[in-house]
Amino acid sequence: MDNLPKSPVSEPVFRKETGFRHLLAAARYSLQGLQRLWQEAAFRHEVIALGAGLVFLAAINAPLVHDLIFILLMLLLFCVEALNTAIEEIVDRVSPEFSSAARNAKDLGSFAVFCLLLANGGFILYSLISTVFFSVSAI
Repeated sequence: MDNLPKSPVSEPVFRKETGFRHLLAAARYSLQGLQRLWQEAAFRHEVIALGAGLVFLAAINAPLVHDLIFILLMLLLFCVEALNTAIEEIVDRVSPEFSSAARNAKDLGSFAVFCLLLANGGFILYSLISTVFFSVSAI
């Protein structure tokens, strides 16, 4: 059994960077992902919603912590939107014909985005109610 011929070790097609080069490569990949995500109309709408939400929070004079929470929720929404887009890309590549499993994968990704949209909308509503109707004025 030990006399089996050994296959030659082939050079990897992709060489992983290390150290500072790894950091630069990761930043480049992230920017490429952002460029791809920008092609999605839903993501562009979410970026507009971020700006509108921040303007709204400023208009109602919401506390700074509300701005920070809203930004964090929107960043989480951007992450889930990116993952949903990645799922759709892979599903379309692997299963171009109709498949109930492919449909389910896309629907689940869409549902995850929807849940975060509800969370963001709910937080804006909470901020409105707590700031405008239940604000404690300093005497």
